[in-house]
Amino acid sequence: MSIKRALVSVSDKAGVVDFCRELSQLGVEIISTGGTKNLLAEAGVPVIGISEVTGFPEILDGRVKTLHPAVHSGLLAVRDSAEHQQQMKDLELGYIDLVVVNLYPFQETISKPDVAYEDAIENIDIGGPTMLRSAAKNHKFVSVVVDSNDYAQVLEEVRAEGDTTLDTRKRLAAKVFRHTAAYDALISDYLCNVLGDPLPERYTVTYEKIQDLRYGENPHQAAAFYRKPMAPAGTLTTAEQLHGKELSYNNINDANAALQIVKEFTEPAVVAVKHMNPCGVGVGETIAEAYNKAYNADPTSIFGGIVAANRTIDAETAQPLSEIFLEIVLAPDFTPEALEILTKKKNIRLLKMGELTSSEARTSQHVVTTIEGGMVVQESDVHSITTDDLKVVTDRSPSGEELKQLLFGWKVVKHVKSNAIVLAADDMTVGVGAGQMNRVGAAKIAIEQAGEKANGAILASDAFFPMGDTVELAAKAGIKAIIQPGGSIKDEESIKMANEYGIAMVFTGVRHFKH
Repeated sequence: MSIKRALVSVSDKAGVVDFCRELSQLGVEIISTGGTKNLLAEAGVPVIGISEVTGFPEILDGRVKTLHPAVHSGLLAVRDSAEHQQQMKDLELGYIDLVVVNLYPFQETISKPDVAYEDAIENIDIGGPTMLRSAAKNHKFVSVVVDSNDYAQVLEEVRAEGDTTLDTRKRLAAKVFRHTAAYDALISDYLCNVLGDPLPERYTVTYEKIQDLRYGENPHQAAAFYRKPMAPAGTLTTAEQLHGKELSYNNINDANAALQIVKEFTEPAVVAVKHMNPCGVGVGETIAEAYNKAYNADPTSIFGGIVAANRTIDAETAQPLSEIFLEIVLAPDFTPEALEILTKKKNIRLLKMGELTSSEARTSQHVVTTIEGGMVVQESDVHSITTDDLKVVTDRSPSGEELKQLLFGWKVVKHVKSNAIVLAADDMTVGVGAGQMNRVGAAKIAIEQAGEKANGAILASDAFFPMGDTVELAAKAGIKAIIQPGGSIKDEESIKMANEYGIAMVFTGVRHFKH
Protein backbone atom coordinates (compact mmCIF):
# COMPACT_ATOMS: atom_id res chain seq x y z
CA MET A 1 0.00 0.00 0.00
CA SER A 2 1.02 3.57 -0.58
CA ILE A 3 -0.61 6.98 -0.67
CA LYS A 4 -1.20 7.85 -4.32
CA ARG A 5 -4.23 10.12 -4.14
CA ALA A 6 -5.29 12.73 -1.55
CA LEU A 7 -8.45 14.80 -1.17
CA VAL A 8 -7.76 18.15 0.51
CA SER A 9 -10.47 20.62 1.56
CA VAL A 10 -9.80 22.89 4.51
CA SER A 11 -11.33 25.99 6.09
CA ASP A 12 -8.21 26.68 8.19
CA LYS A 13 -5.55 26.84 5.51
CA ALA A 14 -2.51 27.27 7.77
CA GLY A 15 0.34 25.11 6.47
CA VAL A 16 -1.74 23.40 3.79
CA VAL A 17 0.19 24.77 0.79
CA ASP A 18 3.57 23.50 2.01
CA PHE A 19 2.00 20.20 3.04
CA CYS A 20 0.39 19.62 -0.37
CA ARG A 21 3.46 20.81 -2.27
CA GLU A 22 5.58 18.13 -0.60
CA LEU A 23 2.91 15.48 -1.10
CA SER A 24 2.87 16.37 -4.78
CA GLN A 25 6.66 16.13 -4.95
CA LEU A 26 6.34 12.65 -3.42
CA GLY A 27 4.07 11.65 -6.30
CA VAL A 28 0.70 12.08 -4.61
CA GLU A 29 -2.16 13.36 -6.78
CA ILE A 30 -4.05 16.18 -5.05
CA ILE A 31 -7.82 16.57 -5.41
CA SER A 32 -9.39 19.68 -3.95
CA THR A 33 -12.46 21.90 -3.79
CA GLY A 34 -13.43 25.57 -3.88
CA GLY A 35 -11.13 27.97 -2.05
CA THR A 36 -8.57 25.32 -1.17
CA LYS A 37 -8.21 24.35 -4.83
CA ASN A 38 -7.75 27.99 -5.86
CA LEU A 39 -5.15 28.56 -3.15
CA LEU A 40 -3.11 25.51 -4.18
CA ALA A 41 -3.32 26.38 -7.86
CA GLU A 42 -2.18 29.96 -7.22
CA ALA A 43 0.78 28.58 -5.24
CA GLY A 44 1.77 26.38 -8.16
CA VAL A 45 0.77 23.08 -6.57
CA PRO A 46 -0.67 20.63 -9.16
CA VAL A 47 -4.32 20.10 -8.21
CA ILE A 48 -7.40 18.44 -9.70
CA GLY A 49 -10.88 19.90 -9.10
CA ILE A 50 -13.45 17.69 -7.40
CA SER A 51 -15.75 17.99 -10.41
CA GLU A 52 -13.15 16.20 -12.56
CA VAL A 53 -13.44 13.24 -10.19
CA THR A 54 -17.21 13.19 -9.76
CA GLY A 55 -18.17 14.35 -13.25
CA PHE A 56 -20.65 16.63 -11.52
CA PRO A 57 -20.40 20.37 -10.83
CA GLU A 58 -20.21 21.94 -7.38
CA ILE A 59 -23.77 23.16 -6.84
CA LEU A 60 -26.05 25.01 -4.42
CA ASP A 61 -23.40 27.61 -3.46
CA GLY A 62 -20.93 24.83 -2.71
CA ARG A 63 -23.26 22.95 -0.37
CA VAL A 64 -22.97 19.87 -2.59
CA LYS A 65 -19.60 18.98 -4.03
CA THR A 66 -18.07 15.96 -2.23
CA LEU A 67 -21.35 14.18 -1.39
CA HIS A 68 -20.95 11.81 -4.33
CA PRO A 69 -20.33 8.04 -4.84
CA ALA A 70 -17.09 8.76 -6.68
CA VAL A 71 -15.75 10.29 -3.47
CA HIS A 72 -17.16 8.00 -0.82
CA SER A 73 -16.58 4.76 -2.71
CA GLY A 74 -12.93 5.80 -2.97
CA LEU A 75 -12.86 6.31 0.78
CA LEU A 76 -14.94 3.34 1.96
CA ALA A 77 -13.83 0.56 -0.39
CA VAL A 78 -12.24 -2.35 1.47
CA ARG A 79 -8.97 -2.74 -0.37
CA ASP A 80 -8.44 -6.44 0.37
CA SER A 81 -12.00 -7.40 -0.66
CA ALA A 82 -12.11 -8.97 -4.14
CA GLU A 83 -15.77 -8.03 -4.44
CA HIS A 84 -15.08 -4.36 -3.63
CA GLN A 85 -12.12 -4.32 -6.02
CA GLN A 86 -14.26 -5.67 -8.82
CA GLN A 87 -17.04 -3.15 -8.20
CA MET A 88 -14.56 -0.28 -8.20
CA LYS A 89 -13.12 -1.58 -11.49
CA ASP A 90 -16.50 -2.14 -13.13
CA LEU A 91 -17.65 1.37 -12.22
CA GLU A 92 -14.30 2.92 -13.14
CA LEU A 93 -13.91 4.45 -9.69
CA GLY A 94 -10.60 5.43 -8.12
CA TYR A 95 -9.37 5.01 -4.57
CA ILE A 96 -8.63 7.95 -2.26
CA ASP A 97 -5.81 7.15 0.15
CA LEU A 98 -5.60 10.33 2.21
CA VAL A 99 -8.20 12.86 3.35
CA VAL A 100 -7.19 16.25 4.74
CA VAL A 101 -10.22 18.15 5.97
CA ASN A 102 -11.06 20.66 8.67
CA LEU A 103 -14.53 21.99 9.14
CA TYR A 104 -16.49 25.19 8.64
CA PRO A 105 -15.74 27.53 11.59
CA PHE A 106 -18.98 27.01 13.50
CA GLN A 107 -17.49 27.85 16.91
CA GLU A 108 -15.85 31.01 15.62
CA THR A 109 -19.13 32.04 14.00
CA ILE A 110 -21.32 31.65 17.09
CA SER A 111 -18.65 33.37 19.21
CA LYS A 112 -19.37 36.63 17.41
CA PRO A 113 -21.58 39.06 19.34
CA ASP A 114 -25.17 39.04 18.10
CA VAL A 115 -24.49 36.40 15.45
CA ALA A 116 -27.52 35.86 13.21
CA TYR A 117 -29.17 32.46 13.47
CA GLU A 118 -28.97 32.08 9.69
CA ASP A 119 -25.20 32.67 9.72
CA ALA A 120 -24.76 30.05 12.42
CA ILE A 121 -26.75 27.47 10.47
CA GLU A 122 -24.86 28.25 7.25
CA ASN A 123 -21.62 27.41 9.03
CA ILE A 124 -22.68 23.86 9.88
CA ASP A 125 -20.43 21.66 7.76
CA ILE A 126 -22.03 18.61 6.12
CA GLY A 127 -19.65 17.30 3.49
CA GLY A 128 -16.57 17.70 5.67
CA PRO A 129 -17.72 15.53 8.60
CA THR A 130 -19.05 12.97 6.11
CA MET A 131 -15.67 12.61 4.41
CA LEU A 132 -13.87 12.53 7.74
CA ARG A 133 -16.12 9.81 9.10
CA SER A 134 -15.86 7.72 5.91
CA ALA A 135 -12.07 7.89 5.93
CA ALA A 136 -11.82 7.31 9.68
CA LYS A 137 -14.08 4.28 9.50
CA ASN A 138 -11.86 2.80 6.80
CA HIS A 139 -8.61 3.68 8.57
CA LYS A 140 -7.24 0.22 7.90
CA PHE A 141 -6.55 1.54 4.41
CA VAL A 142 -7.11 5.30 4.47
CA SER A 143 -5.23 8.06 6.32
CA VAL A 144 -7.25 11.02 7.57
CA VAL A 145 -5.97 14.34 8.92
CA VAL A 146 -8.18 16.85 10.72
CA ASP A 147 -5.44 18.69 12.63
CA SER A 148 -2.61 20.59 10.92
CA ASN A 149 -0.34 19.61 13.81
CA ASP A 150 -0.31 16.11 12.26
CA TYR A 151 1.00 17.26 8.86
CA ALA A 152 4.64 16.78 9.85
CA GLN A 153 4.27 13.19 11.06
CA VAL A 154 2.25 12.18 7.98
CA LEU A 155 4.90 13.64 5.68
CA GLU A 156 7.68 11.93 7.63
CA GLU A 157 6.05 8.52 7.27
CA VAL A 158 5.13 9.00 3.61
CA ARG A 159 8.73 10.01 2.85
CA ALA A 160 10.03 6.93 4.61
CA GLU A 161 7.53 4.23 3.56
CA GLY A 162 5.14 5.78 1.05
CA ASP A 163 2.29 5.45 3.55
CA THR A 164 1.42 6.01 7.19
CA THR A 165 1.61 3.16 9.69
CA LEU A 166 -1.54 1.41 10.88
CA ASP A 167 -0.91 2.71 14.41
CA THR A 168 -0.80 6.27 13.07
CA ARG A 169 -3.98 5.73 11.05
CA LYS A 170 -5.75 4.43 14.17
CA ARG A 171 -4.62 7.45 16.16
CA LEU A 172 -5.68 9.86 13.42
CA ALA A 173 -9.07 8.14 13.09
CA ALA A 174 -9.71 8.37 16.82
CA LYS A 175 -8.89 12.09 16.70
CA VAL A 176 -11.37 12.52 13.85
CA PHE A 177 -14.23 10.97 15.79
CA ARG A 178 -13.39 13.11 18.84
CA HIS A 179 -13.36 16.14 16.57
CA THR A 180 -16.68 15.44 14.83
CA ALA A 181 -18.32 14.50 18.15
CA ALA A 182 -17.20 17.82 19.64
CA TYR A 183 -18.38 19.68 16.54
CA ASP A 184 -21.83 18.10 16.71
CA ALA A 185 -22.03 18.67 20.48
CA LEU A 186 -21.37 22.37 19.98
CA ILE A 187 -24.09 22.59 17.33
CA SER A 188 -26.52 20.73 19.57
CA ASP A 189 -25.73 23.02 22.49
CA TYR A 190 -26.24 26.12 20.35
CA LEU A 191 -29.62 24.91 19.06
CA CYS A 192 -30.76 23.91 22.56
CA ASN A 193 -29.95 27.41 23.79
CA VAL A 194 -31.78 28.99 20.86
CA LEU A 195 -34.82 26.84 21.59
CA GLY A 196 -34.67 27.45 25.34
CA ASP A 197 -34.21 23.74 26.05
CA PRO A 198 -31.13 23.62 28.32
CA LEU A 199 -31.79 20.12 29.68
CA PRO A 200 -32.71 17.97 26.66
CA GLU A 201 -33.32 14.21 26.57
CA ARG A 202 -29.63 13.66 25.67
CA TYR A 203 -27.03 15.90 27.29
CA THR A 204 -23.80 16.11 25.33
CA VAL A 205 -20.87 18.30 26.31
CA THR A 206 -17.40 18.80 24.89
CA TYR A 207 -14.24 20.21 26.42
CA GLU A 208 -10.73 20.94 25.16
CA LYS A 209 -7.71 19.77 27.14
CA ILE A 210 -5.63 22.61 28.57
CA GLN A 211 -3.02 20.40 30.20
CA ASP A 212 -2.34 17.09 31.86
CA LEU A 213 -2.00 17.43 35.63
CA ARG A 214 0.67 15.74 37.70
CA TYR A 215 -2.06 13.86 39.56
CA GLY A 216 -5.58 14.28 40.83
CA GLU A 217 -6.91 14.78 44.34
CA ASN A 218 -4.31 12.26 45.52
CA PRO A 219 -1.04 11.10 43.92
CA HIS A 220 -2.47 7.75 42.78
CA GLN A 221 -5.22 9.43 40.70
CA ALA A 222 -4.62 10.54 37.09
CA ALA A 223 -6.08 13.92 36.10
CA ALA A 224 -6.25 16.58 33.37
CA PHE A 225 -7.56 20.14 33.09
CA TYR A 226 -10.14 20.91 30.37
CA ARG A 227 -11.75 24.09 29.05
CA LYS A 228 -15.27 24.48 27.70
CA PRO A 229 -15.40 25.97 24.19
CA MET A 230 -16.09 29.71 24.34
CA ALA A 231 -15.34 29.80 28.07
CA PRO A 232 -16.10 33.30 29.36
CA ALA A 233 -13.36 35.69 30.39
CA GLY A 234 -12.56 35.97 34.07
CA THR A 235 -12.51 32.22 34.62
CA LEU A 236 -9.65 29.90 35.53
CA THR A 237 -9.67 28.36 32.07
CA THR A 238 -8.89 31.75 30.50
CA ALA A 239 -6.49 33.00 33.19
CA GLU A 240 -2.88 33.92 32.41
CA GLN A 241 -0.36 32.40 34.81
CA LEU A 242 2.35 34.97 35.45
CA HIS A 243 4.54 33.04 37.88
CA GLY A 244 5.01 29.71 39.62
CA LYS A 245 4.81 26.03 38.81
CA GLU A 246 1.81 24.48 37.10
CA LEU A 247 -1.50 24.23 38.87
CA SER A 248 -2.50 21.00 40.56
CA TYR A 249 -5.95 19.42 40.64
CA ASN A 250 -6.57 20.67 44.17
CA ASN A 251 -5.19 24.13 43.29
CA ILE A 252 -7.73 24.43 40.48
CA ASN A 253 -10.70 23.46 42.63
CA ASP A 254 -9.66 25.73 45.51
CA ALA A 255 -8.90 28.64 43.19
CA ASN A 256 -12.28 28.28 41.50
CA ALA A 257 -14.01 28.30 44.90
CA ALA A 258 -12.17 31.51 45.86
CA LEU A 259 -13.00 33.07 42.50
CA GLN A 260 -16.73 32.37 42.81
CA ILE A 261 -16.86 34.00 46.24
CA VAL A 262 -14.89 37.11 45.33
CA LYS A 263 -17.21 37.65 42.36
CA GLU A 264 -20.06 38.17 44.84
CA PHE A 265 -18.66 41.61 45.67
CA THR A 266 -18.53 44.85 43.73
CA GLU A 267 -16.52 46.71 46.38
CA PRO A 268 -12.82 45.83 46.91
CA ALA A 269 -12.82 42.30 48.34
CA VAL A 270 -10.36 39.55 49.19
CA VAL A 271 -11.17 35.90 49.83
CA ALA A 272 -8.91 33.29 51.40
CA VAL A 273 -9.86 29.66 50.74
CA LYS A 274 -8.70 26.37 52.19
CA HIS A 275 -10.06 23.05 50.92
CA MET A 276 -12.79 24.82 48.91
CA ASN A 277 -14.19 26.65 51.96
CA PRO A 278 -13.53 30.30 52.79
CA CYS A 279 -11.40 30.79 55.87
CA GLY A 280 -11.40 34.56 55.60
CA VAL A 281 -13.32 37.17 53.61
CA GLY A 282 -12.94 40.92 53.87
CA VAL A 283 -14.06 44.06 52.05
CA GLY A 284 -12.64 47.55 52.39
CA GLU A 285 -12.03 50.91 50.82
CA THR A 286 -8.87 49.50 49.22
CA ILE A 287 -7.72 46.02 48.27
CA ALA A 288 -4.99 46.26 50.91
CA GLU A 289 -7.59 46.92 53.60
CA ALA A 290 -9.72 44.05 52.30
CA TYR A 291 -6.73 41.68 52.45
CA ASN A 292 -5.90 42.78 55.99
CA LYS A 293 -9.43 41.87 57.07
CA ALA A 294 -9.39 38.52 55.24
CA TYR A 295 -6.07 37.66 56.86
CA ASN A 296 -7.15 38.65 60.37
CA ALA A 297 -10.36 36.64 60.00
CA ASP A 298 -8.28 33.47 60.45
CA PRO A 299 -4.49 33.96 60.42
CA THR A 300 -3.92 30.25 61.03
CA SER A 301 -6.02 28.71 58.26
CA ILE A 302 -4.89 31.11 55.52
CA PHE A 303 -1.40 29.55 55.66
CA GLY A 304 -0.97 27.42 52.53
CA GLY A 305 -4.28 28.68 51.12
CA ILE A 306 -5.57 30.44 48.03
CA VAL A 307 -6.18 34.20 47.95
CA ALA A 308 -8.49 35.85 45.40
CA ALA A 309 -8.92 39.60 44.94
CA ASN A 310 -11.34 41.51 42.72
CA ARG A 311 -9.01 44.46 42.24
CA THR A 312 -5.46 44.80 40.90
CA ILE A 313 -2.86 43.74 43.47
CA ASP A 314 -0.60 46.68 44.30
CA ALA A 315 2.65 46.85 46.24
CA GLU A 316 0.85 47.72 49.48
CA THR A 317 -1.11 44.48 49.23
CA ALA A 318 1.70 42.39 47.79
CA GLN A 319 4.04 43.00 50.71
CA PRO A 320 1.92 41.26 53.38
CA LEU A 321 0.96 38.58 50.86
CA SER A 322 4.65 37.79 50.44
CA GLU A 323 5.16 37.35 54.17
CA ILE A 324 3.22 34.08 54.44
CA PHE A 325 3.12 30.86 52.43
CA LEU A 326 0.31 30.92 49.87
CA GLU A 327 -0.34 28.47 47.05
CA ILE A 328 -2.01 30.95 44.66
CA VAL A 329 -2.87 34.61 44.43
CA LEU A 330 -5.38 35.44 41.71
CA ALA A 331 -6.54 38.90 40.75
CA PRO A 332 -7.63 40.92 37.71
CA ASP A 333 -4.02 42.13 37.42
CA PHE A 334 -0.81 42.91 39.31
CA THR A 335 1.15 46.16 39.24
CA PRO A 336 4.83 45.88 38.19
CA GLU A 337 5.83 46.70 41.77
CA ALA A 338 3.59 43.95 43.14
CA LEU A 339 5.03 41.44 40.69
CA GLU A 340 8.55 42.39 41.70
CA ILE A 341 7.68 41.62 45.33
CA LEU A 342 5.71 38.43 44.76
CA THR A 343 7.89 36.78 42.10
CA LYS A 344 10.73 36.61 44.60
CA LYS A 345 8.77 33.74 46.13
CA LYS A 346 9.52 30.64 44.07
CA ASN A 347 6.54 28.53 45.10
CA ILE A 348 3.71 31.03 44.77
CA ARG A 349 1.49 30.91 41.69
CA LEU A 350 0.18 34.19 40.31
CA LEU A 351 -2.89 34.19 38.06
CA LYS A 352 -4.00 37.23 36.07
CA MET A 353 -7.75 36.90 35.58
CA GLY A 354 -8.64 40.01 33.64
CA GLU A 355 -11.87 41.84 34.41
CA LEU A 356 -14.15 39.95 36.79
CA THR A 357 -17.92 39.99 36.38
CA SER A 358 -19.82 40.16 39.66
CA SER A 359 -22.43 37.52 40.45
CA GLU A 360 -25.18 40.09 40.06
CA ALA A 361 -24.26 40.49 36.39
CA ARG A 362 -23.58 36.85 35.59
CA THR A 363 -25.97 34.46 33.89
CA SER A 364 -26.42 30.94 35.18
CA GLN A 365 -24.27 28.20 33.71
CA HIS A 366 -24.65 24.45 33.94
CA VAL A 367 -22.90 22.60 36.74
CA VAL A 368 -22.16 18.97 35.89
CA THR A 369 -21.43 16.53 38.71
CA THR A 370 -20.51 12.99 37.81
CA ILE A 371 -21.73 10.04 39.82
CA GLU A 372 -20.92 6.39 39.31
CA GLY A 373 -22.76 5.39 36.14
CA GLY A 374 -24.00 8.87 35.26
CA MET A 375 -24.17 12.52 36.18
CA VAL A 376 -26.51 15.19 37.48
CA VAL A 377 -26.79 18.64 35.91
CA GLN A 378 -28.09 21.84 37.43
CA GLU A 379 -27.95 25.59 36.91
CA SER A 380 -25.19 27.37 38.80
CA ASP A 381 -26.30 29.30 41.88
CA VAL A 382 -25.97 32.97 40.91
CA HIS A 383 -28.95 34.11 42.95
CA SER A 384 -28.39 37.34 44.85
CA ILE A 385 -30.56 39.43 47.18
CA THR A 386 -30.97 43.03 48.30
CA THR A 387 -32.52 44.53 51.40
CA ASP A 388 -35.83 44.65 49.53
CA ASP A 389 -35.87 40.84 49.47
CA LEU A 390 -35.55 40.49 53.24
CA LYS A 391 -38.49 39.82 55.53
CA VAL A 392 -38.09 40.93 59.14
CA VAL A 393 -39.76 38.29 61.32
CA THR A 394 -38.77 39.47 64.83
CA ASP A 395 -39.94 42.29 67.06
CA ARG A 396 -36.66 44.10 66.56
CA SER A 397 -35.59 45.14 63.07
CA PRO A 398 -31.90 45.09 62.23
CA SER A 399 -30.06 48.41 62.25
CA GLY A 400 -28.57 49.81 59.06
CA GLU A 401 -25.12 48.49 59.99
CA GLU A 402 -26.55 45.08 60.88
CA LEU A 403 -28.33 44.92 57.51
CA LYS A 404 -25.03 45.64 55.77
CA GLN A 405 -23.29 42.84 57.67
CA LEU A 406 -26.20 40.45 57.13
CA LEU A 407 -25.97 40.88 53.35
CA PHE A 408 -22.19 40.46 53.56
CA GLY A 409 -22.57 37.22 55.54
CA TRP A 410 -25.22 35.94 53.13
CA LYS A 411 -22.87 36.36 50.16
CA VAL A 412 -20.24 34.28 51.95
CA VAL A 413 -22.39 31.53 53.46
CA LYS A 414 -23.75 30.77 49.98
CA HIS A 415 -20.30 29.34 49.13
CA VAL A 416 -19.63 27.40 52.35
CA LYS A 417 -20.21 23.66 52.37
CA SER A 418 -23.48 22.71 54.07
CA ASN A 419 -24.39 22.68 56.85
CA ALA A 420 -22.93 26.19 56.93
CA ILE A 421 -22.80 29.01 59.45
CA VAL A 422 -20.90 32.28 58.95
CA LEU A 423 -20.33 34.98 61.56
CA ALA A 424 -19.42 38.46 60.33
CA ALA A 425 -18.66 41.88 61.74
CA ASP A 426 -16.98 45.03 60.43
CA ASP A 427 -17.04 43.81 56.80
CA MET A 428 -15.16 40.59 57.49
CA THR A 429 -15.84 37.04 58.49
CA VAL A 430 -15.01 36.26 62.11
CA GLY A 431 -16.12 32.62 62.20
CA VAL A 432 -16.95 29.93 59.63
CA GLY A 433 -18.54 26.58 60.38
CA ALA A 434 -18.54 24.35 57.30
CA GLY A 435 -19.72 20.94 56.20
CA GLN A 436 -21.20 19.70 59.46
CA MET A 437 -23.81 17.02 59.85
CA ASN A 438 -26.03 19.33 61.92
CA ARG A 439 -26.46 23.08 62.08
CA VAL A 440 -25.73 23.38 65.79
CA GLY A 441 -22.35 21.75 65.16
CA ALA A 442 -21.58 24.26 62.42
CA ALA A 443 -22.61 27.13 64.71
CA LYS A 444 -20.41 25.85 67.56
CA ILE A 445 -17.37 25.76 65.24
CA ALA A 446 -18.02 29.27 63.94
CA ILE A 447 -18.58 30.69 67.43
CA GLU A 448 -15.50 28.97 68.85
CA GLN A 449 -13.40 30.33 66.01
CA ALA A 450 -14.77 33.85 66.50
CA GLY A 451 -14.17 33.91 70.23
CA GLU A 452 -14.77 37.39 71.60
CA LYS A 453 -15.46 38.67 68.07
CA ALA A 454 -18.77 36.81 68.14
CA ASN A 455 -20.13 39.41 70.55
CA GLY A 456 -22.06 41.91 68.41
CA ALA A 457 -21.58 39.94 65.20
CA ILE A 458 -24.25 38.70 62.79
CA LEU A 459 -24.92 35.07 61.89
CA ALA A 460 -25.77 33.78 58.43
CA SER A 461 -27.15 30.29 57.84
CA ASP A 462 -27.37 28.65 54.42
CA ALA A 463 -30.62 26.86 55.30
CA PHE A 464 -33.45 27.18 57.81
CA PHE A 465 -33.24 26.27 61.49
CA PRO A 466 -35.20 23.07 62.19
CA MET A 467 -35.50 24.20 65.83
CA GLY A 468 -34.52 27.06 68.11
CA ASP A 469 -31.29 25.60 69.51
CA THR A 470 -29.01 27.38 67.02
CA VAL A 471 -30.63 30.71 67.86
CA GLU A 472 -30.12 30.12 71.58
CA LEU A 473 -26.47 29.18 71.03
CA ALA A 474 -25.98 32.35 68.96
CA ALA A 475 -27.66 34.52 71.58
CA LYS A 476 -25.42 33.25 74.36
CA ALA A 477 -22.38 34.13 72.21
CA GLY A 478 -23.60 37.71 71.80
CA ILE A 479 -24.90 37.49 68.21
CA LYS A 480 -27.13 40.48 67.49
CA ALA A 481 -28.74 39.63 64.14
CA ILE A 482 -29.42 36.52 62.04
CA ILE A 483 -30.13 35.96 58.35
CA GLN A 484 -31.60 32.65 57.24
CA PRO A 485 -33.97 31.32 54.55
CA GLY A 486 -36.90 30.49 56.81
CA GLY A 487 -39.42 27.87 55.76
CA SER A 488 -39.14 25.39 58.63
CA ILE A 489 -42.27 24.07 60.29
CA LYS A 490 -40.62 25.28 63.51
CA ASP A 491 -39.91 28.82 62.32
CA GLU A 492 -42.06 30.19 65.14
CA GLU A 493 -39.86 28.46 67.70
CA SER A 494 -36.77 30.19 66.27
CA ILE A 495 -38.56 33.54 66.03
CA LYS A 496 -39.74 33.28 69.66
CA MET A 497 -36.22 32.43 70.81
CA ALA A 498 -34.80 35.41 68.90
CA ASN A 499 -37.39 37.74 70.45
CA GLU A 500 -36.54 36.51 73.95
CA TYR A 501 -32.90 37.51 73.43
CA GLY A 502 -33.55 40.71 71.47
CA ILE A 503 -32.02 39.33 68.28
CA ALA A 504 -33.14 40.76 64.95
CA MET A 505 -33.83 38.01 62.42
CA VAL A 506 -34.61 38.24 58.72
CA PHE A 507 -35.75 35.59 56.25
CA THR A 508 -34.55 35.49 52.65
CA GLY A 509 -36.94 32.88 51.30
CA VAL A 510 -33.98 31.31 49.47
CA ARG A 511 -31.59 28.62 50.66
CA HIS A 512 -28.05 27.94 49.45
CA PHE A 513 -27.27 24.27 50.03
CA LYS A 514 -23.77 23.44 48.82
CA HIS A 515 -22.69 19.81 48.94
